Amino acid sequence: MLKVGITGGIGSGKTTVCRIFEMLNIPVYYADDRAKWLMQHDPDLKKNIKSMLGEAAYFPDGKLNRKFIGEQVFNNKNLLAQMNKLIHPAVFLDGQQWFDKQTSRYAIKEAALFYETGSYSQMDQMIVVTADREERIRRVMKRDGLTKKAVEARMDKQLPEAEKIEKADFVIYNDGKELLIPRILEIDRLIC
Repeated sequence: MLKVGITGGIGSGKTTVCRIFEMLNIPVYYADDRAKWLMQHDPDLKKNIKSMLGEAAYFPDGKLNRKFIGEQVFNNKNLLAQMNKLIHPAVFLDGQQWFDKQTSRYAIKEAALFYETGSYSQMDQMIVVTADREERIRRVMKRDGLTKKAVEARMDKQLPEAEKIEKADFVIYNDGKELLIPRILEIDRLIC
């Protein structure tokens, strides 16, 4: 079974593309969702996050305080790097275990930071989803209720789109000008 990675900058539409692949019965591992789940349920990870950020990283009921964590790590390069050192290995291992259970011709792992973490090297093929920067900012502001400045701060932590595109096996332009379904069907036929 082939391991295919899907990445793209924040707001590029990775999730939309993955949902279409799922309609083709292709299993998808959502790294960001699993990271949040692991941060909530993995006792060692939870303990390490509290040690790094304090008790405020979790609400009194034990749920993850995503807003607090985001404010802390996206405004502090050192904290972001420390958080990534905690979370990425846990998600990598969890993803490997997930891939081992798949039986389809190929399976997809969706992650925002494939190239930044070097984990793209573990994939057989890579798909990059991209869209115009201003469109991506608009999408994230609407989706997450963030300010333009906050979205740009997160974008600036990611590898530039051009570098991702250069390293991709396939590119999907999710800009409203190219139809997604025909492009995804074409990629599905070409993955080998």
